[in-house]
Amino acid sequence: MRNALISFAAALVCLLITSTSAFALDNAPGGIQWKSYQEGVELAASSGRKIYVNFHAAWCKYCTLMADTTFQSKKVIAYLNENFVPVRVDADREKELARKYRVRGLPYSLFLDENGTQISFMNGYLDADTFLQRLQFMAKEGYKQ
Repeated sequence: MRNALISFAAALVCLLITSTSAFALDNAPGGIQWKSYQEGVELAASSGRKIYVNFHAAWCKYCTLMADTTFQSKKVIAYLNENFVPVRVDADREKELARKYRVRGLPYSLFLDENGTQISFMNGYLDADTFLQRLQFMAKEGYKQ
């Protein structure tokens, strides 16, 4: 019984480590170059690029799915890194920021201009192709027409 409990605890720890690793700001070569919110706002102001903010949480099934699929697409990675300042925000850890932007569901995608003014938002999971289309629309300022 004791061995089974130890095995269960070890498996639970591994599961927690695995489930949260997709959200780390590790910025591995070839991946999305995520920034914290404050870093992102500062970089956008100096670079003139728009900001893409991804609100997520470790417990969110569709956040994990988006991290494991959409954010692994080479096309999404290249376009996001080149045209936006990508920002990741853990909605559970940064509750004030989530309140500021009225985050009501996860995943929550937010677009800000280079001055930090909100342009648009999207709720829910988006596959790589759909997400890339939305990124292109925002980068080319299609929302202004």
